[in-house]
Amino acid sequence: MAAAAELPPRRDGLPARQNALPVHGVGIGWRPEIAQVVAGLPGLGFCEVIAEAITPAAPPRGVAELRALGTAVVPHGVRLGLGDADGVAPERIAHLAACAEAVEAPLVSEHVAFVRAGGREAGHLLPVPRTREALDVLVRAVRQTRDALSVPLALEPIAALFDWPEDEFTEGDFLTELLERTGALLLLDVANVYANARNRGQDPSAVLDRFPLDRVAYVHMAGGAEHEGLYHDTHLDPVPAEVFALLDEVRERGAAPAVMLERDGRYPPAAALHAELTTIADTARLPTPTPRESPTPDTRVPHPSHASPPPGTHESDGGARESSTSARAPNVPAREPDVPAREPSRPARESDVPARASGSSGRGAGVADLPPGGRR
Repeated sequence: MAAAAELPPRRDGLPARQNALPVHGVGIGWRPEIAQVVAGLPGLGFCEVIAEAITPAAPPRGVAELRALGTAVVPHGVRLGLGDADGVAPERIAHLAACAEAVEAPLVSEHVAFVRAGGREAGHLLPVPRTREALDVLVRAVRQTRDALSVPLALEPIAALFDWPEDEFTEGDFLTELLERTGALLLLDVANVYANARNRGQDPSAVLDRFPLDRVAYVHMAGGAEHEGLYHDTHLDPVPAEVFALLDEVRERGAAPAVMLERDGRYPPAAALHAELTTIADTARLPTPTPRESPTPDTRVPHPSHASPPPGTHESDGGARESSTSARAPNVPAREPDVPAREPSRPARESDVPARASGSSGRGAGVADLPPGGRR
């Protein structure tokens, strides 16, 4: 475990929490479909599990086994709705806190997003308008959540295909203000930074210049694909070379203490996952989680006792088709070019929300246009 580091003081005068580096090394998102692959990585630094997939009284067997072996487990929420205008339901916060206690988590994470409005569930993580009013809503919700937790909370900015016309902050300035006022940490998703910068016509390095990189708890890596001129953070594809290059830059800035791979569908053979984890470790200058034995074709078959996460909020848009020019991570085998629009058993993930076009601006309309709990 890395040494604890003192966080910058909170602007509101409340004491900052310690353990700026609660996890370390290379990690992976635990999913039932790759449970045996994850179990076969004794050098794994940590794993992340969807909080809504956990029953605190009886966590999935694979997760419990990892925790018993000493692997840190981080509950990752996707339905809390910190940006919901109506506030966060106390029972959702209580569930997140109970998950943290059940797996003895070093921290928990959630998204800077809203997921419901006017009594309707979006089925996706939606971008919060970067306004002072929305910031105040987030600050209240994050403080409420932190007060219920016994461990630090890390916040992840999402990948989104549109911005709101009333935005008053850049994404980096908005995050800096949010973290300073709440004392939360940053879950830096490098793939999201790349996706947003590419779709907005921005330089991802310049975007990072304004991010509060001194607050990074850990880093996400994921693959994506271009579809109809937009880059989608699919979590179904290999991590592209551009995202690895951005990770290398984040490491050079001293902001990659722990890095994990997210894969939520179209799982490749175990050898391909191992190769991608090795590339992450090499890029971030972290120990490689070497497998116990050579992978076999059946390593992706879930144990019957591993319950799949419930359907609901998605972390990325899976309706993309891979571009023929998409760059790939070094040493990671290519996959077939066609990606199905949705995989019915796929766990909850972060949304590249496909916006309903408004005139020529392409800006989204919002939750009211989505079916209740709907999938696109």
